[in-house]
Amino acid sequence: MTTQEFIALEEAYGAHNYHPLDIVIERAEGVWVYDVEGNRYLDCLSAYSAVNQGHCHPKILQTLKTQAEKVTLTSRAFRNDQLPLFYKALVDFCGNNFDMALPMNSGAEAVETAIKAARKWGYQVKGIPENQAEMIVCANNFHGRTTTIVSFSTEPQYKEGFGPYTPGFKIIPFGDTEALRKAITPQTCAFLTEPIQAEAGILIPPEGYLKTVREICSQNNVLLILDEIQTGLGRTGKRFAFEYDNITPDMIILGKALSGGFYPVSAVVSRKDILGVFHPGDHGSTFGGNPLACAVARTALQVIEEENLVQRSAELGQAFLTKLKTIQSSYIHEIRGRGLLIGIELNTKARPFCEALKQQGLLCKETHDNVIRLAPPLVISESDLNWAFTKLKTVLEEHCG
Repeated sequence: MTTQEFIALEEAYGAHNYHPLDIVIERAEGVWVYDVEGNRYLDCLSAYSAVNQGHCHPKILQTLKTQAEKVTLTSRAFRNDQLPLFYKALVDFCGNNFDMALPMNSGAEAVETAIKAARKWGYQVKGIPENQAEMIVCANNFHGRTTTIVSFSTEPQYKEGFGPYTPGFKIIPFGDTEALRKAITPQTCAFLTEPIQAEAGILIPPEGYLKTVREICSQNNVLLILDEIQTGLGRTGKRFAFEYDNITPDMIILGKALSGGFYPVSAVVSRKDILGVFHPGDHGSTFGGNPLACAVARTALQVIEEENLVQRSAELGQAFLTKLKTIQSSYIHEIRGRGLLIGIELNTKARPFCEALKQQGLLCKETHDNVIRLAPPLVISESDLNWAFTKLKTVLEEHCG
């Protein structure tokens, strides 16, 4: 079948809740993907940072095959031999300030888990009166698509037609510590934020923002929950983006690259006094913590460490960002990023530029209409980044307009 035949089939039978570029990917390896006509493209989106380790990483692939031949799913009605190993590997990866993890599947499920944990902690530990717990979130946030999560979104399209909305959330400007301080009340159980707002256009808060946020939350007995689903696991040049401010949150929410793109795996990592509020029957998931997911995720974490992907992201990302800032284009408003998470903000719509880049063999995607998001797999080589730079320079300086 041709590209147009596949597109026609999808348009006829699929719900129209996405607006993808018109490329039909058939296979992928490392940083390269191939369409059904055999054309090769450099992936600079990484499935929204889900394939930090590169497409079809051979070590993770072998783990998937080996475990799939043993047992894939037991549900949490029984124990399995992979879950304890995953718990330890994940907690060790996250550092000494964390005690335990709770695995789920999608990132949105992990966010919902964190919300439930924070509310229950608020009632059982902080002593907030029942059904009065409040959480503070930031404008322009993106934490998922469930009805509760879109209830505190500030993007009208994410909410329209999905009410009534879940109460209990206050929205403040991102990067504004004084707004956080003023929003806290005795009923506040947690502050949930992204260290860098990726979906909003790679928005980076002021220097020292999270350090002050940590101080405010500690002073007021408010949990600090950081959504590192897109920014964590090496994407920003640190294991976690919060490390730039040398702080420790109370909860980390992880997903995407936690499985290297092979399988839906997410998790909340925290302390015993927080996740310990859950008791049998309080929360669960049929697939969460299944042996196939756990085996894959352990190997995905090993690859990040063994291949020094955090350091690669830091070094290659800084060099790439510096080169990008040499592009002379009247369409560029600002270029910003950390590690290999970079946004090129334009003063016009970004979609035509992404389509032109596709024609040049480079895949990326617009976010919030006017930002080109660049997030290649962390295994990318310097030569491939240089190739990407030439394509970006060509399109931004010459081809669009």
